Amino acid sequence: MNISINGEQIDTSAETLTTLLEQNGYADATIATAVNSTFVSQGERENYLLKEGDQIEILAPMQGG
Repeated sequence: MNISINGEQIDTSAETLTTLLEQNGYADATIATAVNSTFVSQGERENYLLKEGDQIEILAPMQGG
């Protein structure tokens, strides 16, 4: 299926948001996720089913002062 991650189109076989994150190197990362502009918490990712055309945003926390 074709989806977008941070504006980049990709083709994936992942069915859930967790699987998608694992396949793209975010398995152990501390991140925030949104699908189609809706926040998806870490606890919801495993059961969140992806659909053709979904737009996923992956955000890492910023540090600094």
